[in-house]
Amino acid sequence: MDSKDIDKEAFAEFMEKEFDIAPETEKIERSLKNLNLMRDGSLNLAGALLFGKRPHIQLPAFIVKCVCYPGKEISANNYIESKDIKGTIPQMFEGVTAFLLRNIRWIQNGKDINSIGDPEIPRIALVELVVNALIHRDYFISAPVRIFIFSDRVEIISPGHLPNNLTVENIKNGNSNIRNPILASFAAKLLPYRGLGSGIRRALKAYPDIQFEDDRDGNLFKCTLIRKTN
Repeated sequence: MDSKDIDKEAFAEFMEKEFDIAPETEKIERSLKNLNLMRDGSLNLAGALLFGKRPHIQLPAFIVKCVCYPGKEISANNYIESKDIKGTIPQMFEGVTAFLLRNIRWIQNGKDINSIGDPEIPRIALVELVVNALIHRDYFISAPVRIFIFSDRVEIISPGHLPNNLTVENIKNGNSNIRNPILASFAAKLLPYRGLGSGIRRALKAYPDIQFEDDRDGNLFKCTLIRKTN
């Protein structure tokens, strides 16, 4: 992706917000290079996923496939909603979060009848796991993140197992190994992400009924949020 593929408006807005700088159009490429997002006139992967125009055109595998099913199993023809969520990482984050929140139940939790209530799974738990999937997935694997909503659970499946020095117990205790450091550094500015290895712990604190599977044979990492049946 070269200069014509840069979302200059989004990048200028980011620079003004974070650095109080409004770069001139002709200097945007230099700024991207200085931020390790561009090299030899082309956006690198992080640059494309953060500030590219429609990055899914040239990077079609790096999207999120979301499906909501009425039952407990995957069905080719029987689903409530199916959507491929594309765009930059901030755009995918917003799209995935919206998909999840409109396809799970909302409960009153003792609130006024005129209130919209609360999602059955706390928003913070969903947000932390979606951010984790987008930032820490293995981008050397040409496959999408997959999100399945079933009647009894929500699955968030990321390409790539945990780095070799990490286990499920490690990450539950707050340990981390940043797989994509450039993405992670910008995620702290563009997403609700702190980059301190605390996202999984925050998700578990908000919603303890989460199971993690580090599938090394399948080369994926799965988070399963168990839905309450009552």
